[in-house]
Amino acid sequence: MGTVNRLLAEHVNFRVTCVDRVGIAGYIRALQYEGGVVKFILQRGFPIPSPVVLTRNHDRLVGEVDRFVKANGLTVVRFRKGDVKEDIARPYQEAAAAAGHPGVVVVGKAQERMEAWVGYKDNASSLGTERHPHFAFSRQAKVPDHVYFYLHDHDWGPALVKMATFAPYPLWIVANGHQWLKRQLAARGVAFEALDNGLRSVADPALAHRLAARLSAGHLRSAIERWLGWIPSPLIPADRGHGASYEFSVRQLEISDTAVFDAPRRGRAWFEAAIRDHLDLGRPEQVALVVDRHVRSHGKNRTPGRFATEVVSADINPKLQIHYKSSKAKCYLKEGKALRVETTINNPADFASLKTLNAANWKVLRRIGADTNARFLAALGEGQGGLPDPATLEALVMPTIRDGQRAPGLRFGDPRVMALLSSIAAFAHVMGGLTNRTLREHMTARWSPDYTTNQATYDLRRLRLKGLIERVEGTNTYRVTATGRTIATFLTKLAARLIIPALTDLDETCPQPPVPRPLTTAWRAYEHQLDQLIADRIAA
Repeated sequence: MGTVNRLLAEHVNFRVTCVDRVGIAGYIRALQYEGGVVKFILQRGFPIPSPVVLTRNHDRLVGEVDRFVKANGLTVVRFRKGDVKEDIARPYQEAAAAAGHPGVVVVGKAQERMEAWVGYKDNASSLGTERHPHFAFSRQAKVPDHVYFYLHDHDWGPALVKMATFAPYPLWIVANGHQWLKRQLAARGVAFEALDNGLRSVADPALAHRLAARLSAGHLRSAIERWLGWIPSPLIPADRGHGASYEFSVRQLEISDTAVFDAPRRGRAWFEAAIRDHLDLGRPEQVALVVDRHVRSHGKNRTPGRFATEVVSADINPKLQIHYKSSKAKCYLKEGKALRVETTINNPADFASLKTLNAANWKVLRRIGADTNARFLAALGEGQGGLPDPATLEALVMPTIRDGQRAPGLRFGDPRVMALLSSIAAFAHVMGGLTNRTLREHMTARWSPDYTTNQATYDLRRLRLKGLIERVEGTNTYRVTATGRTIATFLTKLAARLIIPALTDLDETCPQPPVPRPLTTAWRAYEHQLDQLIADRIAA
């Protein structure tokens, strides 16, 4: 038992803070406004800015993608609604990793809505005396094919570049910092054990920490430039000659703190209690403390977004999640083995940061994520003087080793153990302390008149090794510890006031009172319904 800080300090085998999922938007600055579109078309040598140029570029790009797929013998997957695209692509990426072949491993296509440039003839305008057509451009909703290039990279492992085939040709690039970290460890010959996309253990933890901290915007920019060189591009050499190129901004950055427990049950017990005790964490005043930002919950300047605590329990590993504007922080058990605290920044502007992918912004966002994780974890630990730890019960009832000595278990429900607990609870406030003789007096009354001196010596020893009593220095007298008083009193009352009366009520062989207790009535009804359900299923 102890605080969350003690749990993390004493019962964690490996802990690391690392960038997790990264989402980068790629855009061509010249195609973000109408004048730039017109200039883009004219620079391709056309006398007028006809939308035919965009149509031809689309057809060229689609044709190059088809030829690229054929030349590399790639599989093309047409994604359907509801498909988990990453799951479909993963086997291809794993096969490429096993073979040591970097590059595009599979291509996916899906029709998705976007705002695309559309040109139209503006009949109300004319230029010069020949009154040749004048074209205008506007962004309109379209549903073209988006091409998913799933990659395997020596430095980053699995990655994705998604491209729209309509102007302004936006890109969406996805990579993972934990995958990068694993590739760096593997390249240095350092053994590690994976935990999903993260790490469960590393042969050289200090190196893992240094590498995780070193991951920079430069590493990612270098990788993106390499990946774009692998795939067809909407830009041709003439466009690049006129200065057209992709620029990149951070649209999603996850920073995680993962602590792997020596015994997963410790983390689970704490986390389940944290969920129960912190359902108000999503309130505006609590969110403000976690994200260290001012949150206005009322008035015309109200902070946008919803403020609520989400307990997501789609499986046996629930997660606690709060929101701030478009970003969020969450805490969950990673594969039941590690506590993962994770801040997802979906819009750097939520934290008054810039989006451009460069060294300065990257450092700011990483610091924001790490600080938010720390405050989120601290908030979860507030108000929890003691961690509900199943190991506490196990250490009491099961044999343990303390200071090199074997301490026999104190099995709850054993008549001798229950008499012992009752005896030391009675001694909790005795100034003179507990001795072999006084323990025998209590045990002969509570358990057996044949209780001996040797049995008392044995019991005093195991009570001491379990931490329920301690020897007064230089004497053969013992006093009950605070822990011993708490445990003995609680378990004695639990047995006498709850367990024994409840078991008696539920025992069918015991005579029932004229008016059964509510517990007995409810249990009998439950048993009847369960028996009837089983009988109906067997008959069917």
